[in-house]
Amino acid sequence: MPVSDQAFVTLATNDTYCQGALVLGQSLRAQMATRALVVLVTPHVSRLLRALLSRVFDEVVEVSLADSADPARLALLRRPELGPTLTKLHCWALTRYRKAVFLDADTLVLSNIDELFDRSEFSAAPDPGWPDCFNSGVFVFRPSLRTHGLLLRHAMDHGSFDGADQGLLNSFFSDWATADIHKHLPFTYNLSCNAAYTYTPAFRWFGSRAKVVHFLGPRKPWTYKYNPQTGSVLDEGPGAAPRHELSFLNLWWDIYHRSVLPLYGSALGGPRIVALSVSVSEIAIQEKVRALSPEEQRRRWEEGHIDYMGTDAFARIQEKLDRFLH
Repeated sequence: MPVSDQAFVTLATNDTYCQGALVLGQSLRAQMATRALVVLVTPHVSRLLRALLSRVFDEVVEVSLADSADPARLALLRRPELGPTLTKLHCWALTRYRKAVFLDADTLVLSNIDELFDRSEFSAAPDPGWPDCFNSGVFVFRPSLRTHGLLLRHAMDHGSFDGADQGLLNSFFSDWATADIHKHLPFTYNLSCNAAYTYTPAFRWFGSRAKVVHFLGPRKPWTYKYNPQTGSVLDEGPGAAPRHELSFLNLWWDIYHRSVLPLYGSALGGPRIVALSVSVSEIAIQEKVRALSPEEQRRRWEEGHIDYMGTDAFARIQEKLDRFLH
């Protein structure tokens, strides 16, 4: 029986991350999730991708982009693209839902996880890099305008120690590590598959119990090429997937190939920012940004339409500055 006042929530800041959100949504559907599926999108998400998302999610909600504008701390992570993850804070404004579970768009649900709604705010799994911090890729929360306002104030007053949402949320929910062990989700609810590496015997012993896989790091499933004839991503050569991650990547691509690609239908031939490159032997998702004239770029910037993940990303601006200075 569907529960109308609870929801699974994710975020897509651009068309590329929509590919992950679509697979996540379809994986929740396949596992018979009984809560509403909600996706937050920014103005950077195109009309076509919003239409596709609406076929998988019960609600597509546009929110304003929130960026940490903290390149120095993001440089410590070597992840300059993570500034816009602060947009995630808007999930607390979904007050029509009494309780919700947030999942990053680079996660994949392997079994029914409705039991997470029995947990209280703020429940999350430990981060593999620093277990006294939680990983913000999966967490249980209670939407609240008061909490939303406090989080935004905290962001303005204190920023984030890593320049992204995880640092900010860990400093806001600062007692997570010590206050209540019941708010510590098992690692199987947020298995960082590219971190399974550190203790391979544990991965072999517990890995089959994983409920949610999280593709941490800059390499995402959609950056690999997939061969539908073999049912596998590239597993040899310089661009090969890590062995322990391969089965999860293949599952992600299998869902994409069977449950997402058909949604495009005739729209594949239309004007798009993110397109699919399809050949007989492989499928690849590529980001294709239409070149704008300098005048168009300036006009869009002045209107507030900033492409944080593309031409206006910090790394691109830094490249221009370096060329100018030299």
